[in-house]
Amino acid sequence: MKVPLLDLKEQNEALRPEVEAALGRVLDANAFILGDEVAAFEKELAEYCDAAYTIGCASGSDALVLAMMALDIGPGDEVITTPYSFFATVSAITRVGATPVFVDIDAVDMNLDVSLIEAKITERTKAIEPVHLFGQCADMTALQNIAAKHGLRLVEDAAQAIGSEENGRRAGSIGDIGCFSFYPSKNLGGMGDGGILTTNDEQIASRLKALRVHGAEKRYHHRWIGLNSRLDGFQGAILRVKLPHLDGWTAHRRDNAERYRQLFSERQLSELVTVPTELEGRKHIYNQFVIRVRNRRDELKAFLAEKGIGTDIYYPIPLHLQECFAYLGYKKGDMPESEKAAADTLALPIYPELSADKLEYVVDSIAEFFAR
Repeated sequence: MKVPLLDLKEQNEALRPEVEAALGRVLDANAFILGDEVAAFEKELAEYCDAAYTIGCASGSDALVLAMMALDIGPGDEVITTPYSFFATVSAITRVGATPVFVDIDAVDMNLDVSLIEAKITERTKAIEPVHLFGQCADMTALQNIAAKHGLRLVEDAAQAIGSEENGRRAGSIGDIGCFSFYPSKNLGGMGDGGILTTNDEQIASRLKALRVHGAEKRYHHRWIGLNSRLDGFQGAILRVKLPHLDGWTAHRRDNAERYRQLFSERQLSELVTVPTELEGRKHIYNQFVIRVRNRRDELKAFLAEKGIGTDIYYPIPLHLQECFAYLGYKKGDMPESEKAAADTLALPIYPELSADKLEYVVDSIAEFFAR
């Protein structure tokens, strides 16, 4: 049986007539950059995320850079963040000339360990950038309290977490700015690159709208040095088609996650495999379903590949050990929980269209591996 890590074909084929009609509207209007479709999508997503303002841009990576620029983060400033995330989380900080300061992750949810943050705050600290990793919100209540106490900004990297919640609050609506990605593999994925920023601050929203068009509030009048980072009309139209289906897809992902838990327990694999924990007060949307396998992760990955099962490792090298960040002076052993996660995590298929027999085949194959 073939079980890919992600299969977009069924989802996209089901929406083909709606997508083609939406693309036709863009062609008819010749509105290929921003335009009415993007404006309508921004409004619809603001409502979905419980945010006052949304600003579309070219990618989730650009969203993170624009957030730093909008908050005047630059040379001499420090931003506290996680070493266990996608590269863009930290490259956004360095691209504006600021310095990333790493705080290790919590062993359970693999988000920032909030108990370690205050020890890393200095007079140069300007912001905290939590990541809602794999679709589960970081401890935003604690992070808000820390930020308020020390006068810091909060930038949510919510690239994997659209629709996730902490204590009933949607990801992207809690901090100063939320940053989302519409890369095709996301729960709400486009058919190309795309991103968006959310905020409840009118001044920040106005600045972000200018920064995405070279810092111009009025054409050819540049108040700031910005980026050329705009969501194109085709992607806006496609995302409008997909957004009404998002909650249904999330429900299927959550059902799949619960079925995985049941099967791992029934197959008596709980001592060998650690499955994701959904913490109290959090709504996990499972952009990835990441298990932990001590010592034999790479062997298991190779075995599952032989069985036709797609898996992936998020992330094999924590950011504090990446060659390009060697100048920061971190060494192996500085972030023990992040380093453990890099060594023992493995993402399994979790996409909404994953059938029950394929899901069971994945778990049975893992049981077969450990029984050998």
